[in-house]
Amino acid sequence: MAVSCDSAVFSHQLSAKNPSTNVKKRIVGVSFCCLSSRNWTTNARLRIQSAMQVDLQDAEISRSSREGLLGLDAVAEGELREKGFLGLRKTKLVCTIGPACCSLEDLEKLALGGMNVARLNMCHNTREWHREVIRKIKRLNDEKGFSVSLMIDTEGSQVHVVDHGAPSSVKAEEGSIWLFTTKKMDGALPFTVQAYHEEFSEGIMVGDELVIDGGMATFEVIEKVGNDLCCKCTDPGLFLPRAKLSFWRDGELVEKNYGLPSLSTKDWVDIEFGISEGVDFIAMSFVKDAEAVKHLKNYLSTKSSKSIKVLAKLESSESLQKLEEIVEASDGIMVARGDLGVEIPLEQIPTIQEEIIYVCRQLNRPVIVASQLLESMVEYPTPTRAEVADVSEAVRQYADALMLSGESAIGSYGQKALSVLRTASNRMELWSREENQQSTLYQPPIGVSLPERIAEQICNCAAEIANNLGVDAIFVYTKHGQMAAILSRNRPNPPIFALTDDRSTRMALNLQWGVIPFLVELSDSMDDNITKTFDLVKSKGMVKKGDSILIVSDIVSTHAVQTIQVKTID
Repeated sequence: MAVSCDSAVFSHQLSAKNPSTNVKKRIVGVSFCCLSSRNWTTNARLRIQSAMQVDLQDAEISRSSREGLLGLDAVAEGELREKGFLGLRKTKLVCTIGPACCSLEDLEKLALGGMNVARLNMCHNTREWHREVIRKIKRLNDEKGFSVSLMIDTEGSQVHVVDHGAPSSVKAEEGSIWLFTTKKMDGALPFTVQAYHEEFSEGIMVGDELVIDGGMATFEVIEKVGNDLCCKCTDPGLFLPRAKLSFWRDGELVEKNYGLPSLSTKDWVDIEFGISEGVDFIAMSFVKDAEAVKHLKNYLSTKSSKSIKVLAKLESSESLQKLEEIVEASDGIMVARGDLGVEIPLEQIPTIQEEIIYVCRQLNRPVIVASQLLESMVEYPTPTRAEVADVSEAVRQYADALMLSGESAIGSYGQKALSVLRTASNRMELWSREENQQSTLYQPPIGVSLPERIAEQICNCAAEIANNLGVDAIFVYTKHGQMAAILSRNRPNPPIFALTDDRSTRMALNLQWGVIPFLVELSDSMDDNITKTFDLVKSKGMVKKGDSILIVSDIVSTHAVQTIQVKTID
């Protein structure tokens, strides 16, 4: 299917044909129509039509009705009034919830600070603790008008520390001697760690390095007694409960294949917990191949009427060898740089990160850059300049989202760390737009069926038109979020407002770059939808006279004409 549009030429022709048009007094409606027929051929084309429409008449909608119909995140609504369309942040922010930020007051502060997704790591704390946090966030969403999505992160079948004798984190001091054992203990013993897997020390030799959580602390094996390891701390650091272990010898990772499945028995219980609590995302740890992701997605489709998205965490060298098939099978990707950095040389992390982001954007999957973005802020109130540069580089690469881990979960300055992510993202996005740094991206076709290919071409053209005409915002009316996601893939300059009547779609779109989801009542009539939503945003003071809005929709009947419209607010 060949689809072409020259929006620069169109813009010129529109102004030439209507030199006396007073856009301040009228709403300009420009329709770009994609016509389909039963005898569709490869010569299908996007036909552009322009027409002047009369002013939209304000609908008589009561105040209570307006409040019930418009479901926009309260923080996004406030930012829109304060900064305007182009001042809205495009990069999404994920916060890991832990002991340092689990109170209702702290969660509200994080939501006000820009948290789009709250992550719960099932490696830590009890299910009852997680349930309490989930209900607090849902309460804030209901009572305060937030739209914070919920994510649980599975533990994965890997070698973990079960207990080190403290309820939260402890400091492993240089030179201290620790015993790593698989023996079960009654109560806690100082400097003693119970390992998760019985064969964790198989093949390990004296002199090998034992690394905690990708470098949070490092130990040298000084003695091996049976399956137990006696180790001396060589690099001090924080030691979390159920931390991940890896072994190194002569600068290379000691490969250990335990033949474990991607999801443990505990993981399946945690997944059932997530389903019952109505989470929006499940992040799957230590994904080895696409089959594990497909298996979980199939399981969720039979167990939950709600659409729960599955994110694959890339944190092993094995997953990188099957990158494209894992990305394609998943609903999104998390780049777990901490664990990934244990298995590949540190100097490869920047290029691997950029490659993963590139592949995710090609295949239209949201990608989260995670781990150690602002690690120093676990203990200090300001980040290092290198950390800010790291955050900005992820934004420059057009990652969909950035994630705080220990910075928010156990750190003393979680809200400040979130503020750093927000301001650094805003600044880099502004610079990229001002300097026209939008990188060209080869976008292979992702649609399979004819309607999917049509929608894809419409979105690609719509993003180009939006940039060339300099519209203020894009409105996409969507049932399941596909067109919003394709628009996001193009990384247009204006923000993308996704208007949907499906709550699951709304919460899932919180992870898409540049997409601000609305929850609204929609009908089969696009004219009615447009009139109603324009009246709503005008009544809320979210648009002003002269704003231009580009409109697309995937809510169309079988024989309807799909259009791209541009309207100017009178």
